[in-house]
Amino acid sequence: MVPNKKQQLFFYLPPYMVIQTFIIALFCLFVFVTFSSTIQADEESVHTIYHVYVDDQHVGVVIDDEPVYEYIEQVEKEYEETYPTLSFAIGESVRVIPEMVFSKAIEDEDVITELENEMVVQAEAVALLVNDKPVVYLSNLEEAEKALQLLITQYIDEEQYEQFQAEDGDDPQVMVGEKIITDVVLTEEVTEEEMLAAPDEILSVKDAVKKINQGVLEEQAYTVQQGDVLGTIAQDHNLSTSQLLELNSELDSDSIIREGDELTVTAYEPLVEVVSTHITMVEEEIPFETEVIEDSSMFKGDQKVTQEGKNGKQLLEYEITEQNGQIIKRKVLSEEITEEPVKKVITKGTKVIPSRGSGTLGWPAVGGYISSYQGNRWGRFHRGIDIARPSNYNILAADNGTVTFAGSQGGYGNLVRINHNNGMETLYAHLASIDVKVGQTVTKGQKIGVMGQTGNSTGIHLHFEVYQNGQLKNPMDFLHY
Repeated sequence: MVPNKKQQLFFYLPPYMVIQTFIIALFCLFVFVTFSSTIQADEESVHTIYHVYVDDQHVGVVIDDEPVYEYIEQVEKEYEETYPTLSFAIGESVRVIPEMVFSKAIEDEDVITELENEMVVQAEAVALLVNDKPVVYLSNLEEAEKALQLLITQYIDEEQYEQFQAEDGDDPQVMVGEKIITDVVLTEEVTEEEMLAAPDEILSVKDAVKKINQGVLEEQAYTVQQGDVLGTIAQDHNLSTSQLLELNSELDSDSIIREGDELTVTAYEPLVEVVSTHITMVEEEIPFETEVIEDSSMFKGDQKVTQEGKNGKQLLEYEITEQNGQIIKRKVLSEEITEEPVKKVITKGTKVIPSRGSGTLGWPAVGGYISSYQGNRWGRFHRGIDIARPSNYNILAADNGTVTFAGSQGGYGNLVRINHNNGMETLYAHLASIDVKVGQTVTKGQKIGVMGQTGNSTGIHLHFEVYQNGQLKNPMDFLHY
């Protein structure tokens, strides 16, 4: 039998090659066993450690990472119990990175303490941004939408605002007494964005709107009003006097301020304001005019109404623009007169008779002042007014008329009575001297005597009384001076 090639190769190797091959095999086996033992020994000396980072800051090394995760869960649980309606996340990025080391590592004991100092727990929130700057945080998108709605409807009727949002773009037809909103805008751009925020920064809808309304403190100019002093101006603007002086370096505590001066104060300015436009239809009265017709056949001072006046009516359609509920612009879109006004006509007499008064009484002295009015005085009724300390002592007729008495009369002393032939009569008492006589016609402002202190008088003055249709009246109701 002829052997195959392998058989041929094996059976015909020289003896020295067989020995050499066996030795090489024994050496490879030894190397393999030795290397395996070394690897097994090295594996037994390798350790895993964990580096803890808060953002990019290394806070320490731990051998066991479980306490780190347990602490994070504990903190989140505590916040969830305090704020049950919020969803929380670790505000700072906490990373735990493993590392294989050959030497035994020493754990940092203060890793948890460092986490307490560096880690910030934040809640998921929705921010309202004014011009891309977060100003308030709410718990979710629904709350943010409610805050925006309340921000607007605090100045606009909610039902009318909902109607405005539902409008289809057609021109609105407004009825009398009705109000239709045509436009609502905010003075600043307001957007919403999901963010993380500290739990105590997340506000209720009401508090969020309140914060937007209050806004920020800004310097403003204030014009000094009559009666203002530095202290009251400071108090009115929630400032101390020293703070007011700091804002106005040109002043000190002894400075005198005058009406019209301008000072710098501070006041809260809203972060955003609501500008709304609406149209409304109202019915307004048209005031009637009064026409006076002169009649020479009637005595001067007499008049009568020959036609009663009556207000008219009109429908006015207004376009009104308001900012935070205050009207800043009003425009008339249309007007329709539904009832014409009726003019009031007064006929006034012009016929002059020297002895007839006009009904308007002039001041019966040359200057002076009222030292005593009509009314109870010293336990009895004072029937007229007393005029004292005039520029001179001349007594003047209060109106045209006829002298009916000129002489002495008891406690009045020297007395003059004038009948003005129109239902009115005047009395002048305590005169030092009388310059007219009974039956004499006098004109308004004519001298009728000199002021004195005759009769029951405590000093030089004029006692003046007025009668109408025989009834005593208060002179102050008739005097024009």
